[in-house]
Amino acid sequence: MATIEEQIKELEDQISNTKYNKATESHIGKLKAKIARLSAEDEKRRSSKGPTKGFYVKKAGNATVALVGFPSVGKSTLLNQLTGAKSEVGAYHFTTLDVVPGVLEYNHAKIQILDMPGLIKDASRGKGRGREVIAAARAADVILMVVDIFNPNMNVLMKELYNAAIRLDQKKPDVVITTSGQGGIIVKPTVKLTKIDVETIKDMTAAYGHINATIVVREDINVEQMLDVLSGNRVYIKSVMAINKVDLAKPGQLETVQAMHSQYVTVPVSAATGFGIEDLKQKLYDTIEMIRIYLKPQGQEADMEEPLIVKKGNNVGDVCEVIHRDFKNNFRYAMVWGKSGKFPGQTVGMDHIVEDEDILTIIVRR
Repeated sequence: MATIEEQIKELEDQISNTKYNKATESHIGKLKAKIARLSAEDEKRRSSKGPTKGFYVKKAGNATVALVGFPSVGKSTLLNQLTGAKSEVGAYHFTTLDVVPGVLEYNHAKIQILDMPGLIKDASRGKGRGREVIAAARAADVILMVVDIFNPNMNVLMKELYNAAIRLDQKKPDVVITTSGQGGIIVKPTVKLTKIDVETIKDMTAAYGHINATIVVREDINVEQMLDVLSGNRVYIKSVMAINKVDLAKPGQLETVQAMHSQYVTVPVSAATGFGIEDLKQKLYDTIEMIRIYLKPQGQEADMEEPLIVKKGNNVGDVCEVIHRDFKNNFRYAMVWGKSGKFPGQTVGMDHIVEDEDILTIIVRR
């Protein structure tokens, strides 16, 4: 019997030998769904043999940024500029053989930045310690891609991140699959589907191994997004691209590279001279979308010197958790002054969403 790797290879060959058009879309979708199912089985088999050696990095600070790029693009020098951490620097491949963490302190926030070994072709299949690097990258809040202005083609790296189930600057598709005991596969779109049809969704779901399921589709998705939904292991991460070595660039070279990567947020920098580093810090801070909350103990003045840093979209319960778990367990109510309140001193519950520069008083049971 063919191994999982051989079965996947056979399906991949079938896809590459099939001309892609509207008539073959459903067939290709089914083949991709089968590959996704086999890949999931392979991953399960690997993990049952015991955990693979990975980079263990203790989470620190309010958010994590992963430095990703090819070997020798200046990631270590950039980490040193951003954080003052000491990552070994050398103008040859694979200088960084482990994940080196540093902490950037900016606008009262502590942002952990991880310098990782450079990614190479087939990293997503484990080449060059690729699986371990990618596992660390998957846990980040933002991926900071570092591009050498003299070697700006990032296609290989983007493909490796994509193959590792990392979706840069995308939102999770609004599709819900509910498996059931009977009834077959039922697709319920709530919007007009133009990029995929109901039959293709059914075929892909069946090929992935579901026999009975209801699929509610709330946005116009394509075949790749349906595959992401079925696989269920995708992570959706924001990105920033630092274009490095701009101090050495010829006139017009930066504009050419920026145009090449126009779908990404780009920041021109020179890790060697420090040019653009402040802009990059600000861009990372903005991309993570952190907000400042000032705490006001009951009957006292608010501490306007040291804000608490939380993520945008967090609620009062999340703030309690950051302070101490007991605050959440013994919570009675909170009072808020600022943008999120309807009026100053409004009484709110744990599910109240806070906004930047809110002042918060939390009342707990004694």
